[in-house]
Amino acid sequence: MLNPADSIVDWVVNTLPTMGAGWCPPGVLGIGIGGTAEKAMVLAKESLMAPIDIDELRARGPANTIDELRLEIFDKVNALGIGAQGLGGLTTVVDVKILDYPTHAASLPVGMIPNCAATRHVEFHLDGSGPAVLTPPKLEDWPDVTWEISAESRRVNLDTLTSEEVQSWRPGDRLLLNGKLLTGRDAAHKRIQELLDSGQGLPEGVDFTNRLIYYVGPVDPVRDEAVGPAGPTTATRMDKFTEMMLSKTGLIGMVGKAERGPLAIESIKRHKAVYLMAVGGAAYLVSQAIRAAKVVAFEDLGMEAIYEFDVQDMPVTVAVDSAGESVHQTGPAEWKIKIENLKLAR
Repeated sequence: MLNPADSIVDWVVNTLPTMGAGWCPPGVLGIGIGGTAEKAMVLAKESLMAPIDIDELRARGPANTIDELRLEIFDKVNALGIGAQGLGGLTTVVDVKILDYPTHAASLPVGMIPNCAATRHVEFHLDGSGPAVLTPPKLEDWPDVTWEISAESRRVNLDTLTSEEVQSWRPGDRLLLNGKLLTGRDAAHKRIQELLDSGQGLPEGVDFTNRLIYYVGPVDPVRDEAVGPAGPTTATRMDKFTEMMLSKTGLIGMVGKAERGPLAIESIKRHKAVYLMAVGGAAYLVSQAIRAAKVVAFEDLGMEAIYEFDVQDMPVTVAVDSAGESVHQTGPAEWKIKIENLKLAR
């Protein structure tokens, strides 16, 4: 709830970096202005349903103050250098959508929702004139998704992983994980903490010694799948458990998405562990690297149980190395300078 004289642009530019990279940029910003606080959030959500058209808007020029606001926020947010997955780059948002509503002159309610571009599948408007006809896209219109292993990528055998090998990894290194990978997210970490605090220890069959844990809650498989979509969850939610896991279980590394907070980074540095980042917003593609999956503990937690995955060439990037250097800090900082230099060069 801003004051009427406050700058919406400044608020957006100052607020977005505090949201971290858990929303899987680049994406779309939905902004609602006016009404009440509740109305502003509804408007922000509704605005995200509109087609992406920022390039068309720039080409034809702004027709009103909302158009001008969209373009200004778009340019200033991208100038932050946050980039894809929060690693730094030219594009943090691909569009900014805004809806407004009348409000009292003494208030300025604003709602903002950052939305991963991967969730945008189809848009339609129900106006009461009849049923919406949604024509499926033609499969031949979709590009063939292929990939080749880069010469710069390094294959890692999880079954023989050592602390010494983990300490040899550097920020930005691209790894392909192979072997057994344990999983666990919010509920599993909470239960592990309860077991350790009570003196019971880890459940039978669970040993994190020299292992990695993948922050994921996989979807149930269908037909011949080993597992359903299994993309990483936001790692910052596990920050409060990081010291416990690294100091009491023998764990030497974690896999998730987005950045780690100061406490987690300090713990990683203290224990000479590592944090690896899987690709956010691509849960189905990530699951293609999982060849087998079984529950090894906490089956009652459903998707939040501890699984053991057998992975083959699962792509990850070293986001925090054993010295505590984080690419989510260095990457955007470097790109912010690059973007400023590009502006000066023009």
